[in-house]
Amino acid sequence: MTVSEARKRYLDFFAKRGHAVIPSAPVVPENDPTTLFTSSGMQPLVPYLLGQPHPSGARLANSQMSFRAEDIEEVGDNRHTTFFEMLGNWSLGDYFKKEQLPWFFEYLTSGEEGLGLDPKKLYVTVFDGDESVGMDLDTEAVDIWKRLFAEKGIAAELVRLGTEAAGYEKGMQGGRIFSYGSKKNWWSRSGTPSKMPAGEIGGPDSEVFYDFGPSTSSGQARHDPKFGKECHVNCDCGRFVEVGNSVFMQFIKQADGSFSELPKKNVDFGGGLERLTFAATGNPDIFLIDVFDAARAVLETRSGKIYARSNLVENNGADTRSFRIILDHMRAASFFIASGIRPSNTEQGYVLRRLIRRSIREADKLDIKDAVLAEVAEGFGAAYADAYPFVREATQVIREELEKEEAQFRKTLAHGMRELEKMGTTIDAFMLFTTYGFPVELTEEIAKERGIVLDMQTVQAKMEEHQALSRAGAAQRFAGGLADHAEQTVRYHTAHHLLLRALQMVLGKEVHQRGSNITSERLRIDFSYGTKMTPEQKAEVEKIVNEKIAEELPVTRTVMNKADAEKLGAEHEFGATYPEQVSVYSVGPKDATADNPKFSEAFSLEFCGGPHVSNTSELGHFKIQKEEASSAGVRRIKAVLE
Repeated sequence: MTVSEARKRYLDFFAKRGHAVIPSAPVVPENDPTTLFTSSGMQPLVPYLLGQPHPSGARLANSQMSFRAEDIEEVGDNRHTTFFEMLGNWSLGDYFKKEQLPWFFEYLTSGEEGLGLDPKKLYVTVFDGDESVGMDLDTEAVDIWKRLFAEKGIAAELVRLGTEAAGYEKGMQGGRIFSYGSKKNWWSRSGTPSKMPAGEIGGPDSEVFYDFGPSTSSGQARHDPKFGKECHVNCDCGRFVEVGNSVFMQFIKQADGSFSELPKKNVDFGGGLERLTFAATGNPDIFLIDVFDAARAVLETRSGKIYARSNLVENNGADTRSFRIILDHMRAASFFIASGIRPSNTEQGYVLRRLIRRSIREADKLDIKDAVLAEVAEGFGAAYADAYPFVREATQVIREELEKEEAQFRKTLAHGMRELEKMGTTIDAFMLFTTYGFPVELTEEIAKERGIVLDMQTVQAKMEEHQALSRAGAAQRFAGGLADHAEQTVRYHTAHHLLLRALQMVLGKEVHQRGSNITSERLRIDFSYGTKMTPEQKAEVEKIVNEKIAEELPVTRTVMNKADAEKLGAEHEFGATYPEQVSVYSVGPKDATADNPKFSEAFSLEFCGGPHVSNTSELGHFKIQKEEASSAGVRRIKAVLE
């Protein structure tokens, strides 16, 4: 089974069942500065899942190019990649569980139309319920799965685990269907049901896992005890690999905390194409599927090392890990460059540069000292010629960009490594970065390999200060959403803090930031809230912000431990990762000073990298221009200072 065959079979399967096959959206979202990459098949379809009619109808299917930067550090095992294709099918108020689960099961097990997987190797999870909000076990999904397995002659026992910890301790228990709590088998933009604001939609999901078996062909145990005494479907040892997840958007949260069923229910399915393909090959290594063949052969030739061709999930030695990182990163880099991204220190270009630099470091570990990345990347153009011909059409520019970046960084790497060696066990990561351009994350990796513990809190604090002075674009977006440090942009940044606090006062304390983008022309904030704001609510928010501007409140910056800031209740961005030392900005009270910020009396208190005005009197008059839906359970406001 090849990737192309698995993709075609999936799209043909759902086209035959009335689905319009739509093209993949670009991996770099168009006209959406709130996010750097398309990270799932659902992302481009959010407006339609919220109720907007899709021009192609109520049944859709596609294979979506996706990239998840947060998985960069995970690459190296048998199943994680940064770039991948997400197979998806959607029902927009049309069919539901009794159609979706049998269809996906048929695609997995049918030799004629699907992958022909052995149903005995498939295990599933369902939603166990959530007592805190009165949710019960998803018995409908359980009954459907029992029937489907029974039709294959398999008695499917339900094992109710509830909390994930229970599963870790008890293992498989002879089960085929496993019910987990809301942290594992519930979907909403805000997480578990109790965290959802009124008006937000969500629902249970059902995942399917492929079992590569308890032992290898040689009889060696596949489960690694470091992941727990007993293996189970959600274990991270690599025996079980998730190949698909059906999300059932079934409920809407009410103001009193209860849930009612949506009049039109949606299905959102996502399945990793590469994972499905390697399940079909029976070999638990995503890097042995066909799209990596040519690139892997280049690395073998240039390194003189043979990539592990075995069924050993445990074969995650240093060489194997280096192969995997280079293969993954160069595939992503090929698609990025073909999509118009170029290595830089901002936005998507910064991520591309990081992928290239990590690959060079791993090539060195394989004793490849000369330029190799362009040759590795060349194989991906041919591998994706049928589905994404634009990659092969960009072969020359991909080669040129990689050769240029590799040559430049090898000089930086050589110089930085010489300086690093001189430091011995006292490594100054900040100096290596600012003086020689040596990446901090690379210094941290090298130190870890040598058993040297770096004071990353201090390094991070210095980096934050350095970035506030010298970096724009992506670095500012990650820190606070600023496009630049222009005077007017800084004013909007402070107004953004006032706006978020005012929204919480008017709409409720459950409102939190879900994204932002700030330019010199306007501010934009995405926040968790399930319904359209009324004119009265918008007017009240404007009134509060303008009152705080008129009060001429001081804006104070304090550096403190993250734990202390959290105890104070300082607001921080959803999903963001912060260092142990953080910068906190407080607005007010009137007599607050840097030496005595009076946090308990502050109007607003937030984690933030800055910069800000020194007093709210510098802002001008605040006005909301537009309030609209951004995604499920998330609203968006655009506002200006007049």
